[in-house]
Amino acid sequence: EGACPSRMDPPTSRLSTALAPVLEVRTSNRTLRWGPIAGGQVVATTAAPEFADDNRTTGHLTLGGADNGEGKLVNGSVAAGSKDAFIRLAGGYDEADDYEDGDGNEVRSSYENTEGRVDGAWTADNGLYIKGMVSRQEERDVSFPGRGMDAPKTDTDLYRLELGAPVANGGWNLMAWQADVDHVMDNFSLREQTAPMKMLTASETSTQGVRLVLDQTINYTKDIAIGVDVESNDWDAALNNVDKDVVASYMWPGVERDRVGVFVEAFHQIRMNTRLGAGIRYDRVEMQATKADQTYMLKKPDGTMVSMSAAKAYEQVYGTTSTDANDDNVSGFVSGEWRYAPNRSLDVVASHSVRSPGVTERYVNKMLGWVGNPGLDTEKHNKLEISLSGREGNWNWRPAVWVDQVDDYVLRSQDRYHNIDARLLGVEGQLGWSNGTWSTNSKLASVRGENRDADKALPRIPPIQFIQTLGWHHQGHTLEAEWQLARRQDRVDLESGLDPSTSPGYGVFNLSGTHPLMANLSLTWAVDNVFDKTWASHVSKVDALGEEFFKVNEPGRTVRAALTARW
Repeated sequence: EGACPSRMDPPTSRLSTALAPVLEVRTSNRTLRWGPIAGGQVVATTAAPEFADDNRTTGHLTLGGADNGEGKLVNGSVAAGSKDAFIRLAGGYDEADDYEDGDGNEVRSSYENTEGRVDGAWTADNGLYIKGMVSRQEERDVSFPGRGMDAPKTDTDLYRLELGAPVANGGWNLMAWQADVDHVMDNFSLREQTAPMKMLTASETSTQGVRLVLDQTINYTKDIAIGVDVESNDWDAALNNVDKDVVASYMWPGVERDRVGVFVEAFHQIRMNTRLGAGIRYDRVEMQATKADQTYMLKKPDGTMVSMSAAKAYEQVYGTTSTDANDDNVSGFVSGEWRYAPNRSLDVVASHSVRSPGVTERYVNKMLGWVGNPGLDTEKHNKLEISLSGREGNWNWRPAVWVDQVDDYVLRSQDRYHNIDARLLGVEGQLGWSNGTWSTNSKLASVRGENRDADKALPRIPPIQFIQTLGWHHQGHTLEAEWQLARRQDRVDLESGLDPSTSPGYGVFNLSGTHPLMANLSLTWAVDNVFDKTWASHVSKVDALGEEFFKVNEPGRTVRAALTARW
């Protein structure tokens, strides 16, 4: 969990650059072991080191940079051991100044990032295994465009321990984790012209959890999984007036969340070409704001000062007098896979997924300007997805359609949160071809969001997007051209304050390549936005300076290159 109410430190910012993970995007409930999917999950997996038969060590060293923003990076790793036991050290440093968009305007985006990591694993002859990881990440002087504050400091400590072993016709797995984040943001450290008052928000979050899962296979045709997980979170964030040395608002008033979840799911191969699955999960979520009654002084529009608290703010804005929230979430899915022809299948997934509102949605409190709603109900997603996937010769394809009927969708509008009924409709398509040397791939994605209560569009819905790639591969050399397009987005909700306007369409052309220079040395390069277009994603972060809302332009032409040595 991040430690910034404004999401200056989303979980993806903690992905290692020294050990680049493989990313998997999950958009449908085909398993419940990691919780129900209400929108999507991004799963990052870092591979274990690979050792040659005659070598007990392996590692890498990378040096790279970029011209736009003068980015620099250095990272490396070294591992010792074998496939049964290893220990690995990894670390890196990267930095960049502000980049320029296609018009040559600087966009605040400078940062420094330092990370270090130790991980290891051991597997016994009987299959018992132990894995562990400890990492430390330090972000410094991270600046943000259009924001009232920057982030001069964010420290993240991650710990993970995993045990498992075969049992009967399957195995068990026990994983425990902890993540501690310390985050500071202010409006004066990284700015030449400061605001009339120096303001600083000190925030932190702590996450601890443990998960136990048992997997079994019965008669080679049935796969069953049973699991339980427990997680505890603590969030604390206070906005401080530095000049007067007083608390101006408790943005996260000591919020605690405890969650206990249990699940069971099974998959049955009823015929050679037909597989059915089903699962059910129950989560008990309890949240409370332990500092909701702590007071601070708030300046009213007429200049008078009044004593205020988060609890008073919730009552004044929503009429809510209780800051405790207890959710009993029951989620489930049914899936079917029918291989109606060789290399071709029809997949259907129907699911009911319940999501508890997050800490910001329920409890954020910024001086009555931005206030969460402790009385929010849970989101209930009722989703049906149908997809066809196939392969024939050099071709492969996968079209898909889905509909998500959402009861009690959490809508943020004008810095307030309410439940509405909503509907999301999606169409996705992928078509690829490859002969081993040349390859091409086309991807299309479209989603339509509807606020059913008000009979209008949902805010911050992406436009129709299309990506076309053409690649060449020969003796380790690769070249790829990518054309990224988006249609104009004119289905917006201007009243919400989240859609500042309609968005024009865009087309961005990118080039990249990889080249082996010698046995253990390779060069990677990329030219992003080759034609130096000025463009912004419709769902890019929007904020207000005074009364002006705007989008953040992406980088203009950027040349990146890196040398990597591996052994």
